[in-house]
Order: sequence, then structure tokens, then C-alpha cells
Amino acid sequence: MAAFVDRVTLHVTAGNGGHGCVSIRREKFKPLGGPDGGNGGNGGDIVLRVSPQVTTLLDFHHLPHRKAGNGEPGKGGLRPGKQGEDLVLPVPAGTIVKNRNGDILADLVNPGDEYLAAAGGQGGLGNAAISSDKRKAPGFALLGIPGQEQDVVLELKTVADIALVGYPSAGKSSLIAALSAARPKIADYPFTTLVPNLGVVQAGEVRYTVADVPGLIPGASEGKGLGHEFLRHVERCAAIVHVLDCASLESDRDPLTDLEVIESELAAYAVDSSFAGTDGTIVPLTERPKLIALNKVDMPDGADMAEFVRPELEKRGYRVFEISALSRNGLRELSFAMAELVTEARSTVEHAAPVVDVPVIRPRSVNKKEFMIRREEQNLEPLWRVVGEKPERWIMQTDFSNDEAVGYLADRLNRLGVEDGLFKAGALPGDAVVIGAEENSVVFDWEPTMAAGAELLGGGRRGEDVRLEDRSRPTREQKRAEHEERKAAKAAARAELEAERKAGIWTESVQRSGAKPTEAQPEETKED
Repeated sequence: MAAFVDRVTLHVTAGNGGHGCVSIRREKFKPLGGPDGGNGGNGGDIVLRVSPQVTTLLDFHHLPHRKAGNGEPGKGGLRPGKQGEDLVLPVPAGTIVKNRNGDILADLVNPGDEYLAAAGGQGGLGNAAISSDKRKAPGFALLGIPGQEQDVVLELKTVADIALVGYPSAGKSSLIAALSAARPKIADYPFTTLVPNLGVVQAGEVRYTVADVPGLIPGASEGKGLGHEFLRHVERCAAIVHVLDCASLESDRDPLTDLEVIESELAAYAVDSSFAGTDGTIVPLTERPKLIALNKVDMPDGADMAEFVRPELEKRGYRVFEISALSRNGLRELSFAMAELVTEARSTVEHAAPVVDVPVIRPRSVNKKEFMIRREEQNLEPLWRVVGEKPERWIMQTDFSNDEAVGYLADRLNRLGVEDGLFKAGALPGDAVVIGAEENSVVFDWEPTMAAGAELLGGGRRGEDVRLEDRSRPTREQKRAEHEERKAAKAAARAELEAERKAGIWTESVQRSGAKPTEAQPEETKED
């Protein structure tokens, strides 16, 4: 028998985008025919989709970690990488998708409803896609962006028209088995029903579903017993039927006390997503239409107890039915009464005409801020953080082992206005600037004097950026000054050598062994 799981935490990771390709077209007599690197493929998405064939979250309980396919890298010859395969996860109708904080992200009720749990990463552009008139043969490509990763909480809330509530062993499972073709487990001990059971009931021309909610006890709304786990299955129901045990063997219990306890637990339960009216308001559980089913009247004490409490219940405004799930007495009247409540609830739901989305082309907002700069402090030093979707995405797309790719990033940030924004914010040369999320941020020392522009890359090799090399081009005045300094140094060296020669420290020629001194030489030289 398959287990029933109605709450699970799912860890989803979308596929990563493939990296762009760096490639140069090579043909006969054309060794450098131009860039032809293809783009990387996008990563696969993870989608939750309602499927009528799925009734439990058991598969996610056993395999809570799900990952979509990665996009393939681009290839040469302008061949793009293959797209990552999407991962579609079937979920039962009535699944609520929440985040870790309990906020509702999606309510999947109807078959075919979908929710994008994790978006795949964007593939990187190849060097053919980023080439331009000034950057004709880029020696780099953009990297693929990692896929989105998050944890979602899936909660299953049974989609039924009528909810049967009551104490354990009140006869709810026997009642749903007598009204429908459902065959839940039935026994004579408390908490026999551990999972909600659904049954389809046909009353005349009306067909509706009935949910058998596991037994409730005092404190169920606070987590005692099984009520806290399964009270959520009552939220979507249009009406509630209280099944009261009229033949209880416990001396401290009676149908009226049981009704008051269950009503107090329904009132204390916080409804976050439930059956809503036509105006979208949530109807509390205590304000739903209710019926009272006094069960087990076929037993000797049951008939007397039902006759005793029925006037009091009718005085409180309830419609009361004396039934026996075992002998099936009174079930026809009860089923038609439940059909009336379902018909009334369905009639109040207005089905609006389908809305056709008309595409509207709107110009891009000129004043939209692409980023913001926030001043922080780290180790008593100023730290400037650039926050924005574009700068953070560009950081993930940059290959920092390639100098030309870093220069391309500097061009993009400059065109976006990050340099001017840092100037206006009061940043000084040498201040630390960080861009990107905390886990993959990039920190660099800001140098506002660095020139930007692809036109400066003409003298460099592919994959290198001359702006990142430690060299500067001297001016004409600097060249003239260096020339004069070299001339002065040469003149000073000649003067020093001439002075040493006249002082006799060295001679102009080297005396060879056996050579006769000339007449013009001094006497000291001749003697030597």
C-alpha cells in the first residue's frame, strides 16, 4: 500500500547555461577568416504541473532533490549549443507552493496549472555575437549563467466539496464507504484513519466529492494528535458535515461537547488559502455551511442519545440527520442535503469570460534605474556596492582569466553609467568596489583614470587588453627631455674619460710586449 504524503520540502536546481565559444574561421588561403564561435544553450527550467494521475507527494518525499539539464557550450562554425532539457514535475490538484518563510508562491488547483519553480540559466554569447566594427575578432566569449536554485515547500490540500469532521472513531470512514465507492480502512480503535480519503457521491443529478478528514481531538489546531497535519484538507471544502458519535462508550463525552470542541478547533485554525467567494475573500471554517450527522443510531444507546440532543442542536440552527453508516439508515436524506449545499456553493461562483491577452508594445522607460550604488564600510574603509540586475549578470558572464573579457566588462559598466555613478557618490581612487551577490561577488580597486573603449584594443593580441598592462606612452616633451638627458650623460662621460687620460691614468693605446716607444711619448712612458 502506497504511503500518503501531503507536505514535503523540495530542493530544485535549474540547469546552467552553456558557455559561449571562442573560434576563428579557417579556410584555404584564409587562415583568419573572422570569428565564428556559437552561443551556449540555455539551461533547463523546473516546472510544477498539476496531473490528474498524481494523488500524493510521495515521489518528492523519496527524491527531494531535483535538477534540470544543463545547456551545452557553443561550437565553432556558428553552431549553438543544445538547450538544456526542462524538468516537468507532476503534482496533485490542490498543491500549495510556499517558500521557506511560509509565503504562498502558487496555488495549483486545476489540471494543467503550472508554476515555474526554478528558471534555467542564460547561455553565454560566442565571440561571433559580440564582435563589432571596433572589436572585429574578440578573443573571448561570455560565460553561461548558473540556473536558479531554491527550496520550496509543497503542501497538499484536498480538493473536495464536503468535509467530514469529528472525533476519532465517530464513523466518518464508515460513512464515506457507505456513500461512495471508496474503501478506507475501518476498525474499532481510535486513529484508524491516518490519511484523508476521498469519495465521489451521486445524489440525483448532482455529483460531488466528500473528504474523510482524520479524527480531531482537543488541541488539534496547536499540533496535537493528527489534526494539525490534516486540518488543511478542510480549507477547500464548501461545506462541513459534523459526524457525532451517539454511542460513545466514554462517560465524559457526549455529542454536544464533541461539537463544541471541534468547532473551537476549526475556529482556532489559521486559514491561509481556502475556499473563497466570488469577491475573493476567504471564508473562515466556522462560517461554512454545516450539517449535523448523528451517527450510530442503530445501537440501543445511540437512538436515545440522538433523540435527547436533537432539539438542542436544532435550537442552535443546525440541520440534523439521524443516520447509521452500518445499516445505511438516513443516508439518502443526508446525501441529498449535502447536494443542496454543493449546488448552492457552485451557483455563487461566477465564471468570468476568458480574458484574451492583447500584446501591448510599450517603449522602454528612459528614467528607469538600471543599478544603485550603496556605501558601506569594511575594516573602517569605505566599500561601494553596485546593486543591479545587469551588473550582477555581467559579472557572472565574465571570464576573469581573460584580460580582453575584463576590458569588455569595463566597457559595459562604463556605458551603463557605473563610473559616473561612483564619481557622484563620492568614491575616491583606490576605494574598494564590489559587484554581485555575496556568494559570487567580485571586489576590485576603483581606478577612474582607466580609459574605456574597444578602439584601444587595436595594438593588442586576442585575449589581451592593453589597458591592463603597466605601460604608458610618453609625450613629445618627455621624449625631448629624455633625449637631452642622454646627451648630457654622454658628454659628461666623455669629459671624465678625457680628464683621466690627461692625468695619465690610462693611455689611448695598449702597449704591446716588445714594441718600441715612440718619440712623442713622455719619458715616464719610455722607461716603463
